Amino acid sequence: MLKALGRSAPVQQFLGSLLAGYLRFVQRTSPMTVIPADGYRRLEDGPVIITMWHGQHFMQTFGLRPQDRIHVMISRHGDGAINAIAAEKLGMRVVRGSGAQRSDQVRKRGGIQALRQLLALLEAGDHVSMTADVPKISRVAGEGIIALAALSGRPILPVATVCSRRWDLDSWDAASIGLPFGRTALFIGEPIFVPKDADAAQREACRRAVEIAMDAAYAQAYAALGSADPGANRTSVAEARAGKTSEASA
Repeated sequence: MLKALGRSAPVQQFLGSLLAGYLRFVQRTSPMTVIPADGYRRLEDGPVIITMWHGQHFMQTFGLRPQDRIHVMISRHGDGAINAIAAEKLGMRVVRGSGAQRSDQVRKRGGIQALRQLLALLEAGDHVSMTADVPKISRVAGEGIIALAALSGRPILPVATVCSRRWDLDSWDAASIGLPFGRTALFIGEPIFVPKDADAAQREACRRAVEIAMDAAYAQAYAALGSADPGANRTSVAEARAGKTSEASA
């Protein structure tokens, strides 16, 4: 019954609006520091693929400026619908779909269709945004974002938005939700390009580069607030990354 209720459009609309209102309140009561100070210039050299880790995505709208046209990819499941409603109310545009652990699941979850939409948006000059990791495999960069960068010729931009006051959850993605009356840090990393003609080894090197850059982005954002990344140095992540690297080299 609860699952059916969660799939109800009016309930999703209510919860999405509630989430948007809460995040807007957190944003307004948490002064933000941009790192580096001129970080926004990295969004001014053409469209980019903004990326973050799952679980750290709730505060991604905090750095949105009025002039930024950003389309975020959000999954099609029930929770995704709530997140999509909240994102739209906070000024983002939404593309529905997601990656998956297995290639046969990608089409079912709308990943291929979403990829085509994101490509068209990049070609039109808009920024796009997506998590680097796929559902249930925390902080392991997937092939989807690498494929999008290679096909579009546009760079991946590691971004971390974190709060000094937050609720850290014991979830698969070590999710964090900002709390009001703290401070926010927005770290914008260096762009990562993936050659259009990259072979498998080059793509794997780029995928690993994204993981390294994302880890560094969150470490520096949290450090600016005098804190440590709550999702870093987890055994499950180390094991998943080792498995992914072994799979790629097989």
